Amino acid sequence: MAGYLVTDQKKITTTKFAEMKRAGEKVSMLTAYDFTTASIIDAAGVDSILIGDSASNVMAGNATTLPITVDEMIYHARSVARGVKRALVLCDMPFGSYQVSREEGIRNACRMMRESGVDALKLEGGVEILDTVKGLLDAGIPVCGHLGLTPQSVHKFGGFGLRAKEAAEAEKLISDAKALDAAGCFALVLEKVPAKLAAEVTKLVSCVTIGIGAGNATDGQVLVYADALGMTPGFKPKFLRHFAQVGQAMTDGVGDYVRAVKDGSFPNESESY
Repeated sequence: MAGYLVTDQKKITTTKFAEMKRAGEKVSMLTAYDFTTASIIDAAGVDSILIGDSASNVMAGNATTLPITVDEMIYHARSVARGVKRALVLCDMPFGSYQVSREEGIRNACRMMRESGVDALKLEGGVEILDTVKGLLDAGIPVCGHLGLTPQSVHKFGGFGLRAKEAAEAEKLISDAKALDAAGCFALVLEKVPAKLAAEVTKLVSCVTIGIGAGNATDGQVLVYADALGMTPGFKPKFLRHFAQVGQAMTDGVGDYVRAVKDGSFPNESESY
């Protein structure tokens, strides 16, 4: 189908995010890491595209998000930004790029914005990184927070399990969310936390909440595109739904290509010069 699958073809901005929350319209977000995929996802009508540091897993095959660098994130982000006309383009700041100091975080953030062409950046953490978040906002960079399961802290957590199950951690998450919201974050990702807690946070903050494994009371949802489209066999956490079977379609298509090459039917006369 040609064209967008939505009525509003104007560029999505952080202001539009706020308008969507006030109107009760859910925000849709998917990841992308390359020009071609981003172009397809954008044309399908998604509201926001995240260049996640999950590129470390999806594109490079690493077990965690930790190995990916600023240079690599800029490469992926620049590729995505070139393919997007409508969606808000959001990029993760990778591990080590903002944790050392406020100044280094601002310097890396400015470089990522300047060299990639994205619309906003996402950082993991709460009050511990609040000064850096404020520094980015003071520099004119829109910031999305990320609480709950923060994959850059996987070794600290000891795995990728559900977070904020206990009262103390839930209370800290609420406190962190309020602080990030008050600082001026336009959005907040809540990953793998109890649905009841995510619903409470969504009511307490004015910014848009984006859930992943956080129930359906958040203002929007995000998934890794390869997971959502059935391209990662064997990975099926509780929160994931397969909206297509692209992996199987690719396998079938490659098989057909191989057979056509082997039996000499490709290229045929009409496909030859």
